[in-house]
Amino acid sequence: MSSEPIRPPVVRPRRLRTTAALRRAVAETSLEARQLVLPVFVREGLAEPRPISSMPGVVQHTRDSLKAAAAEAAALGLGGIMLFGIPERKDAVGSGAIDPDGILNVAIADVVAEVGDALPVMADLCLDEFTDHGHCGVLTADGRVDNDATLELYAEMARAQAAAGADLVGPSGMMDGQVAVVRSALDGAGHTDVAVLAYSAKYASAFFGPFREAVDSSLVGDRKTYQQDPANAREGVREVLLDIAEGADIVMVKPALAYLDVVRRVRDAVDVPVAAYNISGEYAMVEAAAAHGWIDRQAAILETLISIRRAGADIVLTYWAAEVAGLL
Repeated sequence: MSSEPIRPPVVRPRRLRTTAALRRAVAETSLEARQLVLPVFVREGLAEPRPISSMPGVVQHTRDSLKAAAAEAAALGLGGIMLFGIPERKDAVGSGAIDPDGILNVAIADVVAEVGDALPVMADLCLDEFTDHGHCGVLTADGRVDNDATLELYAEMARAQAAAGADLVGPSGMMDGQVAVVRSALDGAGHTDVAVLAYSAKYASAFFGPFREAVDSSLVGDRKTYQQDPANAREGVREVLLDIAEGADIVMVKPALAYLDVVRRVRDAVDVPVAAYNISGEYAMVEAAAAHGWIDRQAAILETLISIRRAGADIVLTYWAAEVAGLL
């Protein structure tokens, strides 16, 4: 008999990595066009699209160029388009957000007329782009954001966006009770089929910087009294559960990359679709590194989006949506 010791067989996971076709066959996470939503900016009064310097490849659209972008998004099979409006004039209460003829509401109508039911049309429901102080709500005499007075305006915004044709409205101001007020306003106006995509766990992040340029923000101070502390994950889940109890159809974590753990916790805690927003600063970091030749741009983009999906997001809002859908 041989005296050789019996060795266990070598385990070879690499067998399933041998070819691209095999790797694709056993991939645990998919990335598909239908899972991607394209955020877009439309600016009142523009004659041609205006590049955003801190977000290479992203522009502030005219109404006409926005319609073209929406048509492309629909043709690519994207999961939606999220609209942000930039008015020519701002005031203390963000009245342009409620005006039926305001830039965001007419842009919603433009896009709905362009794409019909081929592309879900989503609208950001917040006052920050429309206020001269840049906060997400109206201010008290001593400069604090007045939560309950702001909710009254959110209700009006919801009715205006639904009347313009939005399929989903996205309350993003992190006011307590915002989802309940928006849902009630929609239902009371007969818009029972309009869904609420709640920005439920939205953090006071340093990565929002380029977005401020994108929407020509007038922000004075910061939003730390209403957006979440980056140190808190359990609180993010609590906010999500509150929004679901108030009627949210989809919940969102924003930003995505620095909060993948929160995305995972939320996915494990809820049974509604979970979205995550791959925000402007995350986009800008990859674009800047790629422009210097430090990383492979396309590979980094795909890896970034796969990481968000792997963490548990069903839907990813990303400025790369159209480009990646073309690749896929």
